[in-house]
Amino acid sequence: MMIQPKTRGFICTTAHPEGCAKQVQRQVDYVKSQPAIEGPRNVLVIGASTGYGLASRIVASFAAGANTIGVYFDKAAEGARTASAGWYNSAAFEEAAKEAGRQSFSIVGDAFSDEIKAKTIDLIRTELGKIDLVIYSVASPRRTHPKTGETFSSVIKPIGENFTNKTVNFHSGEVTEVTIEPANEDEIRQTIAVMGGEDWQMWMDELEQAGVLAEGATTVAYSYIGPEITHAVYREGTIGYAKNDLEVTAKRLNKQLGTHGGRAFVSVNKALVTQSSSAIPVVPLYISALYKVMKEHGTHEGCIEQMYRLFSDRLYNGSGDTQVDDRGLIRVDDWEMKPEIQAEVAKLWSELTTDNVYDLSDLKGYRKEFFQLFGFETDGVDYEVDTNPEVLIPNLKS
Repeated sequence: MMIQPKTRGFICTTAHPEGCAKQVQRQVDYVKSQPAIEGPRNVLVIGASTGYGLASRIVASFAAGANTIGVYFDKAAEGARTASAGWYNSAAFEEAAKEAGRQSFSIVGDAFSDEIKAKTIDLIRTELGKIDLVIYSVASPRRTHPKTGETFSSVIKPIGENFTNKTVNFHSGEVTEVTIEPANEDEIRQTIAVMGGEDWQMWMDELEQAGVLAEGATTVAYSYIGPEITHAVYREGTIGYAKNDLEVTAKRLNKQLGTHGGRAFVSVNKALVTQSSSAIPVVPLYISALYKVMKEHGTHEGCIEQMYRLFSDRLYNGSGDTQVDDRGLIRVDDWEMKPEIQAEVAKLWSELTTDNVYDLSDLKGYRKEFFQLFGFETDGVDYEVDTNPEVLIPNLKS
């Protein structure tokens, strides 16, 4: 079949296997061009098929030479429906890892469930023995609690009062104002249940109790803070409340793992084009302005550059000391949050309209990266030829 992009709002409902494979190979090539890292040997990435999770798996494998297990919830092709981008990304990663002589395994299913946790632990015991790094990078709008059976749904809303600001339709370039009503208490509770630290804690408890965590193991979860422009809908909104819970969990896990020489961190990463960030009002327009400024300064990074810097400069820098801020957070958003960068973004923000959005921001770059998430608009791919959407994932365990 000939595979073309089909969009529904901030979601692309198709994905291209060859395009996804080339995007993964680009990340692999970048990591292989950098100095090797003396880092983890056996790595578990929960939420491993896209964005920061995928990039973490690539860095672990190709910079540190680690064996990896990736847990993710993606779908294979079925009939006229393509597989999800994460499926194609993972298939490409597994092939690249195999060629490089790395052990790698995939478990597909609901990471929130007891079943997937148990399958993962069995796989660790059978194939790797113990894990010395656990990356938690799950992004999901819903979660069913494995003990109570309650299903929670997250919302992206401010807290306390309405929020009004600029936003953009990144398909059409139309800049408009959006007003979002505040969340109620139950919406806050449910968002924390989905995006907070409870499931991360459950994973670490299960791994520890099963005896599959190595002495001195590290675990890292990912977060975002961002600028004043987005605070009301992000850091001070429902998502921010969930991220606060994540930070509290990290402190608890750091104490828990510290009894065996281990450590736990939250890494605050840069704003990037991801499936998740595309869904948040205001954020795509902010990222478009940020990209323009950071590219002009020569400091722009994508997921793979961010994760290589996290591993090489912070987690495994050879000093045994991981730099954190006064809240104990790793900040690889430091280049984004430089005052001079934010001042330029704020100036552009005040001037952005539909008429000038392509001149004052990198909306074209944002849109291209959005489609590249799904394997489209990728150099070297002929999108006019028949393509087989059915791709197998080597070492798929569920």
